[in-house]
Amino acid sequence: MSGIGGVRCIFFDAFSGGLWLTAVMADKSTPAKRADPVTQLSVFTPNRLGRLHDLISLFDSYQVHVLALTVLDTTDSSIIRLVVDDPDRARALLREHGFPFTECPLLVVEFEFSSELGRLMAALLEAELNINYLYSFIPYPAGRPLLALSMEDNEMGEQVLRKHQFRVLLQADISR
Repeated sequence: MSGIGGVRCIFFDAFSGGLWLTAVMADKSTPAKRADPVTQLSVFTPNRLGRLHDLISLFDSYQVHVLALTVLDTTDSSIIRLVVDDPDRARALLREHGFPFTECPLLVVEFEFSSELGRLMAALLEAELNINYLYSFIPYPAGRPLLALSMEDNEMGEQVLRKHQFRVLLQADISR
């Protein structure tokens, strides 16, 4: 694990025909265990035709459901960021099938109507919190909009959003 701005990430690589896991302990102690935040998997892959299809088909064949997805690409490579309903199974599949990946916690916030997006952004601005990136979920069964947020400080972001009456979801809220 590595800590960057209070965010801990686990790195996995499957290049060079070998599998290895790099772990570095976080530089500060953690408080008592609390419910797990939503896990984002970032899969690194060559920017080739069909690679996203291969990944989604792999998950589908093992009943791992992709709940949110965004793709960042360059000429040579892509980063596929996604949230799934079964991160443990997804991790195992990625390792088994040679997909290098990282994982990081995300804030996932549910709100009543998409018109509340402005209020959500105002709450974060008021607290002077930077958003690294965000993306929306594929429609959620409850029918309410969900937004995945990677923030400069996820813990502070969660406190601010809860203070402003937004529901912040945990992994258990979106998992099967």
